[in-house]
Formats: sequence, structure tokens, C-alpha cells
Amino acid sequence: MGQKNAKPQRPKAIQPRGFRDYFGAEVAERNAMLGEICKVYESYGFDPLETSAIETLDALGKYLPDVDRPNAGVFAWTDEDEDWLALRYDLTAPLARVYAQYRNDLPSPYRRYAVGPVWRNEKPGPGRFRQFYQCDADTVGAPTVAADAEIAVMLTDTLEAVGIPRGDYVVRINNRKVLNGVMEAAGVLDPSDPDRHEHERGIVLRAIDKLDRLGTDGVRALLGKGRKDASGDFTEGAGLSDDQAAVIMAFMDARREDGAATLRALADLVGVSEVGREGVAELETIAALVAARGVGEDRVMLDPSVVRGLGYYTGPVFEAELTFDIFDEKGRKRQFGSVSGGGRYDGLVKRFTGQAVPATGISIGVDRLLAALREKGRAGGALPGPVVVTVMDRDRMADYQAMAAELRAAGIRAEVFLGNPGNFGKQLKYADARQSPVAVIEGPDEKARGVVQIKDLALGARLAANIETHDDWKAQPAQMEIARADLVDQVRGMIARAQAG
Repeated sequence: MGQKNAKPQRPKAIQPRGFRDYFGAEVAERNAMLGEICKVYESYGFDPLETSAIETLDALGKYLPDVDRPNAGVFAWTDEDEDWLALRYDLTAPLARVYAQYRNDLPSPYRRYAVGPVWRNEKPGPGRFRQFYQCDADTVGAPTVAADAEIAVMLTDTLEAVGIPRGDYVVRINNRKVLNGVMEAAGVLDPSDPDRHEHERGIVLRAIDKLDRLGTDGVRALLGKGRKDASGDFTEGAGLSDDQAAVIMAFMDARREDGAATLRALADLVGVSEVGREGVAELETIAALVAARGVGEDRVMLDPSVVRGLGYYTGPVFEAELTFDIFDEKGRKRQFGSVSGGGRYDGLVKRFTGQAVPATGISIGVDRLLAALREKGRAGGALPGPVVVTVMDRDRMADYQAMAAELRAAGIRAEVFLGNPGNFGKQLKYADARQSPVAVIEGPDEKARGVVQIKDLALGARLAANIETHDDWKAQPAQMEIARADLVDQVRGMIARAQAG
């Protein structure tokens, strides 16, 4: 009987674990930063592309790191036709599908950039979310590594355009072919049987990619029998012998005082490996092209420790690292770290067409880069609020809407207070909550005299706490009475003075 009259249970107002909401200033800052990035991309001749958030699971393929099943790491489900669908985990796999689908209609090379959210069905943690934004630029159909060199230089222009100065970043470049040559030298890659030792190579790749987090001892453990972390969780190792692991570790430590010396060290490590020697030659060409653009090794450098975790890279790989110091949650000093990565993936389109199509590109982690700008003081301020036109007479709403329209036509954010206008103090509290720079008031007296009152609300919180009536408002010294016809000019000037101050 009790169940019969039970009230329906209300849903909890909480987002799923690993997801977050973005408000006002955060969204505005992201959009402003993305606008600067897209300007750079467009200046290099890249066109925008927008793809759907959902792809078939077959189109996405199995390329996520640290997963063993095709649909692990993604949000996937079956539709009524029993086809597997999934939320995209990056913007590159959808590009490969688009190029394969529309290749007869697209120019070759095809240069595109894309911005949007991606989803990873991974364990969330501090600062690690299941949905995040990426901003990519890719060239499909260009076999020469001149395209890779261009990507690296464009990345430096992009970082500087959004406010990361020279000296606070470096773009690191390596080549998967060199690493394959080193694996061949270490005995974990057989050119005559590429599938052999594939499992071990995957562990080696992921281990090297975690060097900055695990250190050399942690990587060495993963190259061998495995590693147990602080929580007691055990990660399987590649099972390499000490001699094999020594070759891989030497590769990771092959960076020298300059690019030429690094190339010589890599050439020694790959030995007679044909693919390894090809990779070294490509790095040499990229270094020469970057230098010809006037970009020094303080901005773009060769670094064998960069491998990138995704399995589809086939040649040069890039990573943009911010080198300035920050303090973590425990007060320890550390460098900010990577905000962008990418590389060449000549086999991704081939999955659809059966024909190899060269491609290269980068992806910027939008949230990471925005966090870096906040650390540098280039973002993180409050979103400037709109001018609020207060309502002193309910019957004159059309007049108030006309004021707001004039301000908007002049490029000034403005709105009319649409709550209960009975308490003037509440209108000011609303303006304060909206971070409004100016409030506009026109009561019956002002209307009769052809004037309005405008007030700088920099101290809005304190004023709103003490103001209850229109007379109280007029008694405040930080107000101006102006001609109604001068509203736009006077408000623009007040906002400019507030911003300058």
C-alpha cells in the first residue's frame, strides 16, 4: 500500500563522472584562443572541416593506446541495424574516413583544420576528463617531409600567436622509422615478419611515451618484466633482455648538444636497418627545412624520446612542450609539459581504400593550452558583463529595450533587466552578479527631462548592499547624468575608462 502513494524519485542534478560543465569566462577564453589558432591555420592555407561526433566503430579502428579490444577506450553501442557506433576519440580518424569517402571531390593535397570535443572511455582522474577539446591541422596527400617541417614551424607560430613567448616552449621531433630501426637492432622487429613481436613493440612504445612521468627506471622496468606502481597495480613488461633493453634506452638517450650530433648518434644506433636509415635521412631533411625558415633549435629540436602513444604514426612525430615552471598541488616545482602532438600516419586512409595515402598533422590539447595561458597570466580574467538597463516603469519596457538595442548596435553588450523590477536594489545586485560595467537608469523624472543616469559598477557589490531606492542611487557620487542622445558615447567612454584603470 505504501508503494502506491510513493512520490516519483527526482533525478540527481549531477553530471556523469569524468565530465564537467564550462561557464561564461571559460567558454569565452576558449573561443578567443581557438580564434587565434584558426587564424594561423588559415594563414597557412588550411580549410575548416566539421565532422559528426559519431562514427562507425570500424571507421575509427583500433588505434587507442593501452587497450587490447577494438571497442575499449571508446564510448560504443549498437544501433537498430546492429552496427557498432562510437563517439570519436580524436579528430584524425574521422579525417581519414572523410578523405576516403570524398577523395574524388577533394584537392590533393587536402589541407584541413578541425576543432571540437572528443571522448575517451578511460578512468577519470584529477585534470583528466572523458570529454575534452582538440584543435587539429592536417595535410593529406603530401608524401614529402616538407609537409612535416611546415607543421612543426606552424606549431611555433600558433603557440606564439596565443601568447606563449619564445623561450617558454619547444617543439620536439622524432621519427617512428628511426625507432623501428632501433627495434630491429634490438631484435624485436623482423622486417620479413612485421606481425612478429607486435605485442612487445606496443609495450615498448607505451613505455617510452611515459618517460616524463615514470623516469628512466620506470621505463626500464616496463621494457623488462614489468612495473608495480605506488598503488600496487602491476603493469606487464615487454620481457626484453638486458641487452635488448639497453639498445632501447640508448635510443631514448641519443639526444646530443645539437641536431647534427643527434643525427650521428641515431645513425649509429640503427646500424644497417634500411627503415632506420630512411628515418634518419627524413629527420635530416626536416631539420634543414626548419632551419631554412629561420627557426632555431631553441624552438624546434630533434629528440629521440618523443614517440607518441597512438599506434597509427608511421614517420615523423611531433610534440610541443611548454618549458616554464609551475607548482603542482603538493607545491613541487615542475615544468608544464606537453600541449600538442602529432605526426605522419601514411597508413590510416589505406584502411578504407587499400591504397597508401600520405598524411601528417598535429593536434592541440585545448584545455591544456588554455591552462598554460592562465599560468602565464594571459587568460583567467572574468568575462566582462553586459550593460544592464534597469526598469523603473513596467509600462515603458519598449523604451528600455530601445536603449539596449542602441548599445548593441554600437557593439556594446547590453540587456534589459527582466526579473521583478519592484526592488531597485535587487536590480543592482543582479548587475553585480553579471559583472556589469555600467547600469542605465531612466525614471519618470529623467524621461521628462530627456536625460538618463549611468553608473560605473566597479564597486557594484558594495553599492548594491546599501541601495534600496532610486533616491539612494542618485545620492551616490559615482554617477553621471547625461543627455539621452549621448547614451552610446558616454557608456562607451565609461567602459573604456574602467578597462584602462
